[in-house]
Amino acid sequence: MIQVEQTPNPNSLKFLSQKILSKVGTEEFRKSNLNNIKIPFIKELLNFSGVELVLISDNFLTVKKEQNASWDSLKPMIISQLNDYFEKSGDPILTDNKIEKKSDDDETISKIKDVLDTKIRPAVARDGGDIKFKSFENGVVKVELQGACSGCPSSIMTLKQGVQNLLKHYVKEVNSVEAI
Repeated sequence: MIQVEQTPNPNSLKFLSQKILSKVGTEEFRKSNLNNIKIPFIKELLNFSGVELVLISDNFLTVKKEQNASWDSLKPMIISQLNDYFEKSGDPILTDNKIEKKSDDDETISKIKDVLDTKIRPAVARDGGDIKFKSFENGVVKVELQGACSGCPSSIMTLKQGVQNLLKHYVKEVNSVEAI
C-alpha cells in the first residue's frame, strides 16, 4: 500500500511505503544524471515526462516534478511503478552503499554530523527531503538540500531559522549555514 503526502514544495510529493525502499540511507537522483544511473527502477521513474528528481529513503520516495507537469497524470504512474516493482521483487530498491565513510573527521565535524542526523534529518524527511553535510570551514557549515527541499520556497527560511540555529546551539564553533 502506497500512501501519498504533500510536501511544503508544491512540485514535490512524498510516496510512503510499508516496505523498505533503501537499506543504505537516503540517495538523490536527478534526470540530468540519467546516463550515470545504473538502477533500472530509478531510470524508469526519471524517464517519465515531467519527473525531474527522485529521492529514496528508508521507507519513502520523494518525486520532484517539473513546473509545468501535472500530478494528476504523474501520481498514478509513480504509484503503479512502485507497486509493480514490489510485485516482482520484495527487495529494497537501494541495497549497495556506494558512499564511503570518512574516518578522519575531526571532533567538530562529528558533532555537526550528529546534530544533522539526530535533530534535523528526521524533520526534513517528514517533508520528503534530506540534508547532506558537505563541508565545515571557518565557522561555516555547507549543506546540500535534497528531495522536496531542493528548490522549495521555504527552504532558505528553514535553513537559516531552523538548521543554523540548532547547529549554533549544539556546536559552538558554527557561525552560519549555507546551502550549496
